[in-house]
Amino acid sequence: MTDMMTPLRPALALALALGLGLPAMAQDAAAPATTETPAPAATPEAPAQAPAEAPAAEAPAAAETEAADAVPGIGEAYTEATHGDWEQRCVRTEDGSDPCQLYQLLKDQDGNPVAEFSLFGLPEGEQAAAGGTIMTPLETLLPEAILMQVDTGEAKRYAFTFCAPIGCVARVGFTDAEIASFKKGNKATMAITPMAAPDRKVQLNVSLKGFTAGYDAVNAANADLAAN
Repeated sequence: MTDMMTPLRPALALALALGLGLPAMAQDAAAPATTETPAPAATPEAPAQAPAEAPAAEAPAAAETEAADAVPGIGEAYTEATHGDWEQRCVRTEDGSDPCQLYQLLKDQDGNPVAEFSLFGLPEGEQAAAGGTIMTPLETLLPEAILMQVDTGEAKRYAFTFCAPIGCVARVGFTDAEIASFKKGNKATMAITPMAAPDRKVQLNVSLKGFTAGYDAVNAANADLAAN
């Protein structure tokens, strides 16, 4: 499975690039699951004759420049906060109304990045309680879909929606019951099938540590955006 596992870009950036932002996800995220049984730079030399009183204003200016370079540009994703094993990732917008998602990078047993999982709550009245994006490598066997199980509960099956040059995507609508299971559970297990080995599945652990705090923080941040 290692051969098919290539480093993946953040799922939030994928959502932005493919137009899967909050409004679009709210419209059609509700794809219900089906159940499944389971080198430092050289320092320049000082001048031979330095002035007696050298100006000291350059260091703060350099620090300000470095800080400015660290600010994400318009359309770039950044981590606003960390909640346990989850990141609150947002996308910088021109007016500062940055939409956020809860994000986790999933790795295999050798520490290779395999899949990405992000989600956020949807407004009341939608068919789903939350919209999610799961991205896997292109070499995933799509008909086998994605299987996800929380603790010892019943495994759910999530179908892929489409593939792009950077991976295959499942756009998922999670129910209230599924979100509740994430909040109460200890860990979830995600299984995908590689095309090179269709007779076996790759098991990925999804930590639920910090899920509740992260999910609530993301929803609160997005609610503030909607209110303004």
